[in-house]
Amino acid sequence: MQDLVSFYRDIDPETRAVMVQTLRIIAILVLAWILQVAAARLIRLFRSYMSRRTGGDEVARIETLARVFRNSAVIVIFLVAGTLVLGELGISVAPILATAGVAGVAIGFGAQSLIKDFLGGFFLLLDDQVREGDVVEVAGLSGLVEEVTLRYVRLRNFEGHVHFIPNGEIKTVTNRTRGFAHAVIDAGVAYRESPEEGLAVMAEVARSMRADPLWRDLLPEELELIGVEKWADSAVILRARLKVVPPIQQWNVRREFLKRLKKALEERGIEIPFPHVTVYAGVGKDGTAPAFHYAPARGPDEATSAKI
Repeated sequence: MQDLVSFYRDIDPETRAVMVQTLRIIAILVLAWILQVAAARLIRLFRSYMSRRTGGDEVARIETLARVFRNSAVIVIFLVAGTLVLGELGISVAPILATAGVAGVAIGFGAQSLIKDFLGGFFLLLDDQVREGDVVEVAGLSGLVEEVTLRYVRLRNFEGHVHFIPNGEIKTVTNRTRGFAHAVIDAGVAYRESPEEGLAVMAEVARSMRADPLWRDLLPEELELIGVEKWADSAVILRARLKVVPPIQQWNVRREFLKRLKKALEERGIEIPFPHVTVYAGVGKDGTAPAFHYAPARGPDEATSAKI
């Protein structure tokens, strides 16, 4: 130790200053590396903890958030360490910061839509609004979510078409498959039929579905009868709904219910109406309805002579 102290004292001031400056730079770089390793370790622990607490469908969201946090930490540590190293080298960082500020403003104006997409995607993931495998409606388009990134959401609709929607364009998210869903059933019966009888048939169909091993696990609750929804042109519309879990099966449940309901209504002789037109000829003063005059179709020769 005394030899090192003696050696340090014998060094000329300029060399001593260079050594001190070099040691400081090394210390800054080592500290930056330690901070980066510690940040990566904390992010991995956070990812593992959240993966254990949540289901498998959120793993992709957690992975994306962890990647964003890790990259952000690396950028911040790199910028701070670089600024300190430049300061040790005697390079003034004020002009660099001023230039970076001007460049940042220019880039911000040119790429504000891209920044908007990234910010929108970050909060979309952070708030857990959309997951892969959900059926959603965003920006006027609906479909199955295949991928969620910081830049866009990728949907595939029922026809197989793929939509790429920038996150900055998403104002409202309608998630149709979160938690549970209701399969809403609207069934029309003729005006001459009893609404109570129609609702009773709907309840019977629901009970048969809940007794079926193929469907009972999807229907945790009894059918909820809403009642008469409206008077249509040719039918009285009856409404009911079934709670469906998992919610992505709501469309299959509705199709199966309507198929069984049609068969049940036909078996009980309840008319399923269709659009038709009733011709009313009026009533005479004596209370009798005038007869309709039927003109048979004329042949081609007769039609030609009539024109002449």
